Amino acid sequence: MSGKSIKWIAAAVGMAALTACSSGGKSPDKGAQEAAKPPEPYMMKVYAAGVQEAEFNSRYRSALESKFPYITFQFMANGKGASIQELVAAGEVPDLIRTDTPTLKAGYLDLKLGYDMRDVVKANKYDLKRFNPSFIQEIQDMAPDGQLYGLPVPPFFPVVLYYNKDLFNKFGVAYPKDGMSYDEVYELAKKLSTTDGGVTYRGFSSDLRNTIRDNQLSLPMLDPAKDGVGEMEKWKSIFNNLVRFYQIPNNTIADNSGLELGAFAKGNVAMQVASLSIYSNLPPEIDWDVVSVPMMAGAPQKMGQRAPAYWSISATSKHKEDAFKVIMEMLSDENQMKDSRNGFTTTLVNEEIRKNLGKDHAVFSKKHMDAIYFYDVAPPAPKRKPGLADVPGRTQEAAMFASFIEYAQGNSDVNTALRKAEETLQKALAEEKSK
Repeated sequence: MSGKSIKWIAAAVGMAALTACSSGGKSPDKGAQEAAKPPEPYMMKVYAAGVQEAEFNSRYRSALESKFPYITFQFMANGKGASIQELVAAGEVPDLIRTDTPTLKAGYLDLKLGYDMRDVVKANKYDLKRFNPSFIQEIQDMAPDGQLYGLPVPPFFPVVLYYNKDLFNKFGVAYPKDGMSYDEVYELAKKLSTTDGGVTYRGFSSDLRNTIRDNQLSLPMLDPAKDGVGEMEKWKSIFNNLVRFYQIPNNTIADNSGLELGAFAKGNVAMQVASLSIYSNLPPEIDWDVVSVPMMAGAPQKMGQRAPAYWSISATSKHKEDAFKVIMEMLSDENQMKDSRNGFTTTLVNEEIRKNLGKDHAVFSKKHMDAIYFYDVAPPAPKRKPGLADVPGRTQEAAMFASFIEYAQGNSDVNTALRKAEETLQKALAEEKSK
């Protein structure tokens, strides 16, 4: 007999004994017997695209099996022939689904799996103010009437400024610090963009997903109300703030966004604006650290960020109440403290949990993790209005990134670059409307 079965039987015996004692040794009535009866064992299916089962096990399984001994948790890995669409088509619908905002429509709502948690939140008197309000707003903005289709799961991906200590030491430049502006970082970049011993050293790089897509102004790439790039003057300010770095001699931008993101890992780039992620690893030979992301002049003092994933309940689940309690356990203070110490940035506003970020992580424990929460996160970018055609986020990114790189390489001016991005997006929207 398995340990889990023994544990469940022991729980049942204990409850029966407790019932007998409370009734003075007399046979309890039928109602009392029903109340004392332990829940029937069953299997809860959990689907988490982008997460390996080993991570689910290390972060959640022991706590869940201890608290819910009558539930067997079946982890459903995303893989070939096992996408959420294929599972639904085969009748293998999960009870719990790890969703995210880029795929929420196609991988959850379009499959008729959307379950609004507002009633179960109210019934359990669950405090949504535990979470950073930006993360709750992000998913409710995806719904037509403010439905709550999930609760935010660590990690989110805060934007920081990475720097290579060896290069700052080599050229005798003081390290960057928290609270710097882009103007100050620009001055550092000029000092560190040089050649030495036949090697070109770049002062600055950026992950365009962070500096353009997840920008500090919460500016959407596709206008919420019309078919094109919105608020052109603000987009010009974002492009121009960034492009000057790539006009510094010896600091030419790479030919595409992927190569530009990977530039810092090569060891000849002094600074890079990019997101901090538990899932990415820099080469151990690079002596790096982080400070807070630089701020644009005149912009809100907020950090751009990529929203976290969300735990969502399937509308078809027969165990919605239990599913919500399982989510409550996974997102509890206790579990999020463990997560935080292991390097997963918390989705909570709890300061104590934030202060413990990376304490048990082999790499993060040696880094300046206070930089992560130096600024609060910017609010989410506005979404397209209901009824308007839309195109996938990756299509929007590709258009904006290609246009920026063309501008940064001196092949167009800012007006031409943004106009080209708009034309690409309008063409994609026209194709979407014709379907």
